[in-house]
Amino acid sequence: MKTIIIIQARMGSSRLPGKVLMPLGNTVVLDYVVSRCQQVEEIDEVIVATSTLMQDDVIENWCQKHHVSCFRGSEDDVLSRYYECAKPHQPDYVIRVTADCPFVDYELANQIIEAMKAEPSDIVIVEGDLPRGLVVEMVSFSALEYIYHHGKEPRHREHVTYYAYEFPDEFKRTLVQAPKAICQPQLRITLDTEEDYQLCVAIANHFRGDRFVRSREVVQFLLDHPDVAKLNAHVQQKPVV
Repeated sequence: MKTIIIIQARMGSSRLPGKVLMPLGNTVVLDYVVSRCQQVEEIDEVIVATSTLMQDDVIENWCQKHHVSCFRGSEDDVLSRYYECAKPHQPDYVIRVTADCPFVDYELANQIIEAMKAEPSDIVIVEGDLPRGLVVEMVSFSALEYIYHHGKEPRHREHVTYYAYEFPDEFKRTLVQAPKAICQPQLRITLDTEEDYQLCVAIANHFRGDRFVRSREVVQFLLDHPDVAKLNAHVQQKPVV
């Protein structure tokens, strides 16, 4: 079962420009994301997919410096970027990660892969209310190709797997139950605003820059330190339109 991880990353952000290369711990946000993805078992390759815009040259330069594969494609048509990135590798499955999730749960990713091996399907659906920023998405390449050809609306092109959630009857699904220890939907562990960044810095500093701290430990830290958790509790996720 050939599986690749594609991390979408770009410097452009309406609320926090340049966020993926902002300092975090002893390194930068993107290093956290890539390093944690490299911890996922049975992965053939981890690829950073950025845009062809000049402002994203720094992302390609970072990847070259750290020996990480990099693909460049459309900035706005992220679905196209994913499909064109994956196609030359001809994988069986693609795992989608966004570069604004520095504490993405690699243990849950392992669980998702095992579930897909046991019950092959088009897409994995994780059941359980998780904090934003921990979960990964896994789809078969054939499903990604189908979405690429059938997802025509702007929301489908911007949010890679959105079509599969909007039209669930068109896809075979594998269900995975998220561990109860991380089912804390009131928490926000992603990076989209300055307040999010403050929270991520607080987490990284508490764990002394450990890029591989378990996501469940991050969740427990925020539960034990409500003063940190409230830093971004008011932030609203931008709606899908």
